[in-house]
Amino acid sequence: GVECVLFNEEYLTCTWGSRETLTANYSLYYWYENRSPVVECKHYLQDQGISIGCRLNQSEIIQFQPFHVLVNASLGGRTLEIPSERMQLQDLVKPEAPVNLTIRNMSSNQLQLTWTSPYPKAQCLEHAVKYRSNKDTSWTEHQVKGDVFSLPSVDYEKYYTFYVRSKINSYCGSTQLWSEWSVPVVWGSNSTSKGTAEEQLHWFWIHTVFIPIASCLLLLVLVVLLVRMERVWVILMPRIPNPSKNFDELFITHNGNFQEWAGVPKDVVESFKPNYSENICYVSELPPKESYEPLWESSNHPPSVMPGALAAPREHSPYKNSYVG
Repeated sequence: GVECVLFNEEYLTCTWGSRETLTANYSLYYWYENRSPVVECKHYLQDQGISIGCRLNQSEIIQFQPFHVLVNASLGGRTLEIPSERMQLQDLVKPEAPVNLTIRNMSSNQLQLTWTSPYPKAQCLEHAVKYRSNKDTSWTEHQVKGDVFSLPSVDYEKYYTFYVRSKINSYCGSTQLWSEWSVPVVWGSNSTSKGTAEEQLHWFWIHTVFIPIASCLLLLVLVVLLVRMERVWVILMPRIPNPSKNFDELFITHNGNFQEWAGVPKDVVESFKPNYSENICYVSELPPKESYEPLWESSNHPPSVMPGALAAPREHSPYKNSYVG
């Protein structure tokens, strides 16, 4: 059989197999009832030289008109015709997946999910939203008429993943062809960002590409400045001052005379010199009484001691003479 799908009302494809199952030469013819003659396909879909389908551009599509397709299969001089059933193209529309998914906090525990659809007739769409948290084991799915979905209760300790898909509603067609699921959007405590998938991708590039490159360039500039500019070295690593040059005059010119080097007046220097003198006082120790005889016992007069003279001790005395100056 032949399967036809109208993608987002932009182009129509009719396929009848794959290269693995087809061996003959195929050609497709189509027409609308009471409107046009039979026309052969102008744009075949091929897989390694074998025709597996046909594509009709938007200018060749007429909705709300009965549509017919005939496929001829030629093999070994024989031709087999494969007719299709009568079709309505408005019942074969498959919309493109929704985009720009956005999550907003409406209250302390309520979220609002919005999106847009590339399909040109938004009033002809209905949508399905599926979501789950990181603690859930299965998906929850809801049918939505408009392009807004509210989740009344969320747990801020979890993070949630949302998907949206679309299909034509019963007012514009009779089809079960859903679009593909959208790019997911994530919200919660462990999500990298809150908002559209494009925002998440934007922040990913900033954190993983832009910031490391900018940091490396800044570090390179600082290294060049440190190497090329001596002033930067002086500011960042000041030299330790050497005070020895300031004392050259003290030791070379004044021979270490601090008073002259400091300019202290001589009268002030003289005032600090001592202006008194002390006399020497001589002190001696006498041996014990049993080791000597007083000289004045025989003469009845004590001996006179001359200044500067010391009494000589006897050889057996353990004491020595000393003086204090």
